[in-house]
Amino acid sequence: METDSLLFSFFLIFSGAALLSTVALVFRQPLLVAYIALGVLLGPHGTSLVSEASLLSDIAEFGIIFLLFLLGLDMQPAKLLSTLKKTFLVTLISTGVFVMLGYGTGLLFGLTQLESLVIGASMIFSSTIIGIKLLPTTVLHQKHMGELMVGILLLQDFIAIFLLVFLDINPDEEAHALAVVLAFPALMLIAWTSTRYLLLFLIARFDHFKEYIFLLAIGWCLGISALAAFMGLSAEIGAFVAGVSLATSPIAQYIAFSLKPLRDFFLILFFFSLGAQFNIELLGEIIVPALVLGALALTLKPVVFHYLLRRFEERNKLAWDAGLRLGQISEFSLLIAYVATQSRIIGEEASLIIQAAAIMTFIASSYIVVMFCPTPISLNEKLRRD
Repeated sequence: METDSLLFSFFLIFSGAALLSTVALVFRQPLLVAYIALGVLLGPHGTSLVSEASLLSDIAEFGIIFLLFLLGLDMQPAKLLSTLKKTFLVTLISTGVFVMLGYGTGLLFGLTQLESLVIGASMIFSSTIIGIKLLPTTVLHQKHMGELMVGILLLQDFIAIFLLVFLDINPDEEAHALAVVLAFPALMLIAWTSTRYLLLFLIARFDHFKEYIFLLAIGWCLGISALAAFMGLSAEIGAFVAGVSLATSPIAQYIAFSLKPLRDFFLILFFFSLGAQFNIELLGEIIVPALVLGALALTLKPVVFHYLLRRFEERNKLAWDAGLRLGQISEFSLLIAYVATQSRIIGEEASLIIQAAAIMTFIASSYIVVMFCPTPISLNEKLRRD
């Protein structure tokens, strides 16, 4: 077998991911840390065993497309309004604080104002993987903590979607930028009309053919993504709009459940390719700003969320619990860095700072949550809750 074949690359990626994921689970780490570490190890800046990094990066983009499609599917208007009202001001104020922290850090280490703004934007987001998956199930579905966490994370997701739209615009082409701004509502109108008068009819007519519904969902997701790209938007934004347009369908949750394995397959490739692009030769140049950025996230984000939640009359214990769970940089920050780099808004150094800081906070925050908050995998029996 040729060592540069796609089959051999897939063998290395998924076998290696299975091995490193086992280690990650033993040490109670998010699996995406294992995927990124594998990319660093096998990619062109590591052992160079996987030489098709650019092809894998293109394939991995489908993981982001399906991720945003599923995110849109879960955004039902009625559910959103009740949840978001409670957390709007907390999220809005914290967003401003975190942007200024990241922006100041970027300027402190000699980055451009635009790069510093993107670093500030990356500080906004907290990890859904750590924030939600480490919540006890009963808390998530029945208690106030679950509502707070979901509300804040959903609002952060909205901000991320908004940023992705504008990061994908060439800042030197003002006319193009205006066209893209106008294209977004046009895309939403097309998706809503097509869903109401065609897609829902087809789903109702053939909903007992599960394979057909699966294919229809993939076709709808990729079709609107392709249309968005044709209109000057990103394919990822099109996928999100496609998901939102289907959110009110009674079969939305079935579609979401069916597509999760496909999403996870491509996301493994995405995080692997992200790690493969991580130039470890530059680690010495970015380690100090990355450590500072990560330390700010780990120490100040819990304090800011605690203070804001207390101001809105939440209990002290709950406010600290929520703050610790939200005290890291997000996987969405990695996506922001990826898109900003592809659009040539930031350079490699700024992108590596965001990636390294995010990985550091994933690792440290996972241990903090497991040690000090109620979770299903807590080391302390008093804090272990299903």
